[in-house]
Amino acid sequence: MTAEERLSARIVGRVQGVGFRWWVRSRAEELTLTGWVANDADDRAVELVAEGSAKALDAFERMLWEGPASAHVERVEAAREPASGGFRRFEITRP
Repeated sequence: MTAEERLSARIVGRVQGVGFRWWVRSRAEELTLTGWVANDADDRAVELVAEGSAKALDAFERMLWEGPASAHVERVEAAREPASGGFRRFEITRP
């Protein structure tokens, strides 16, 4: 069994009001990741925390640069650390 990791990311661009959080949740569920996604208060970013295998997080991070067709991602600020194991599923939350 591989060690679980945590990805914390802030995605900047036209990512609010375009279905980005729903798209993120769907991709996370496909990859069996747990965590959360929320709009950032600045109206130009989405923040998330995802936990799972390094391989799944690598694929997820690449997907974040694409987003749904209606989004325009300018930047993904991401960091990794060991997983906390504190999530049961992937949820859309509020800031």
